[in-house]
Amino acid sequence: MPNTFLTNSVIAKMAVKILDNELVAASKVHRGYEDEFASQVNGYKVGASVTIKRPPQFQVRDGAVASPQTITEGTTSVTVDKMKGVDLQITSTDRTLSIGELSERVLKPAMVSLANQVDQDVMGLYSSVANWVGTPGTTLSSYPAFLRGTTRLNNGSVPKDSRFCMLSPDDESGLAGAQSTFYSDKLVNEAYREGGVGRIAQVDTYMSQNVPVHVTGTRTNGTVNGANQNVTYTQVLANGVAVKDFGGQILNVSGLGAGATVAKGDVFTIAGVFAVNHVTKQQLNYLRQFTVMSAAVADGSGNVALNIHPAIIAPAPLPNGAFTTVSAAPAAGAAVTWMGTANTPYVQNIMAHKSAFALTCVQLVKPDGAVDCVRESYKGLSVRMIPYYDGANDISNMRLDILYGVKAVDPRLGLRLNG
Repeated sequence: MPNTFLTNSVIAKMAVKILDNELVAASKVHRGYEDEFASQVNGYKVGASVTIKRPPQFQVRDGAVASPQTITEGTTSVTVDKMKGVDLQITSTDRTLSIGELSERVLKPAMVSLANQVDQDVMGLYSSVANWVGTPGTTLSSYPAFLRGTTRLNNGSVPKDSRFCMLSPDDESGLAGAQSTFYSDKLVNEAYREGGVGRIAQVDTYMSQNVPVHVTGTRTNGTVNGANQNVTYTQVLANGVAVKDFGGQILNVSGLGAGATVAKGDVFTIAGVFAVNHVTKQQLNYLRQFTVMSAAVADGSGNVALNIHPAIIAPAPLPNGAFTTVSAAPAAGAAVTWMGTANTPYVQNIMAHKSAFALTCVQLVKPDGAVDCVRESYKGLSVRMIPYYDGANDISNMRLDILYGVKAVDPRLGLRLNG
């Protein structure tokens, strides 16, 4: 009886299903923006983008007298700028295998590598998250330490549904010592997906070797360089972009040391500037944390202009206080305190609501001249497969490509977690 010859379509369909099954962090974030891209029969090229709205916020009035509030929506963009792929040599003999055999021997290892890359890109969004709970460099080793993360989310009115946490292998191991009060038997029982640890304090918790490590800049100390550095939500910054669209602001800081570096993702607090609940606008009992949006280097006098998130929006009377982010504007000379020691690597465990981050995957274009190009989609993922022949070496090759983008669409809904 002749062997069945596996077609390109069958192979691509299996590849995209394996990819979906192997995703960990990428499977927990928002996946709805594929629908925002207009339908293009021939697919998309690297760099395609779509603009999405930031939700408006409102302030509650007191009493019977109405005070209408303008509906103000910021914008941000989701760009599919990551084209990743795996290239294979599949012989005619390989094509006569059953799809199960081919999947186990060839496709699964290839898709595991691709899934890990997507997970790394998703977790690389940590630098957009300002909240950093715990002591940098300290491994999680207790249930109360884990709960400091959920407490911070609760203080910020982050929804309790669809929360997830990604732990490094060391932090998962550290928490194992508290399994009698924390993990119980879920530590040793695989959850419904690879890397699953279990549901802890209403948080779907996973171990991932792709948890990022942040290396801090050489910066030390620092003060706010000048008064009146707070902004309004609709204010246009010196870079020509409104706060509502930029997602942050520019802050002038001094005293960092000549030529000191500030890394993208460095986190700091400002003396006297406390956090507020992003829904109620009530002041909280801890300082607001800010993250640096792009790397910077101080001048010879130790001065630097930092792009930071969130913007410093001080309280204002109704109807102008809906976008308040801090208890008060920083004073000139207010001390700046950095999370972590200078020039030191720190593990960045991530705890967040799914809406903090987004993954968008779209179909790649079918190139002109490509023969037997196949595209298959599954649960929002899309894989393109193109076979091609190396005539010089008499080898048949196959490339599997995906096109996607990642975005921190609402980093207020996430945090970094250490012990």
